[in-house]
Amino acid sequence: MWPPSSGPASVSRSARQARMAWPLSPDPVVTKYFDAPETPFGAGHRGVDLAAVPGQDVLAAETGVVVFAGAVAGRPVVSVDHDGGLRTTYEPVAAKVSVGAQVYRGQVLGIVLAGHPGCPVAACLHWGVRRGEEYVDPLALVGEVGEYRLKPWGGDR
Repeated sequence: MWPPSSGPASVSRSARQARMAWPLSPDPVVTKYFDAPETPFGAGHRGVDLAAVPGQDVLAAETGVVVFAGAVAGRPVVSVDHDGGLRTTYEPVAAKVSVGAQVYRGQVLGIVLAGHPGCPVAACLHWGVRRGEEYVDPLALVGEVGEYRLKPWGGDR
């Protein structure tokens, strides 16, 4: 079970155990929450949008390898593969890393660009996480929600 139960609601954000770190510093305000799609191609919000400032550093949420740094549907995206089959994706980001680069937790991947659709502030970073083909709530991995259970990795998906 991940993350472990965090105990009373009075436990501070920093005291909760987390699998990943926030991709922005200081810890950002969430402007749009994760909304899991009911079907693989169904409606939903496959990540979270985080309030940012144009030009703000985007940080690797965990150690991994850059597997994509380029445009998807005209938007600049960076994706990083991590141990345990997790992949994080960040957009819109002007990359400062290249495909194949080893990155470490907290390392700068690039900078936030303005122009994320529906962003209510100067800039928003869309941060997504998936395991295999399944999108998961990034907030669960930074210790922001209650209990979270990842499905077993393997053939019985």
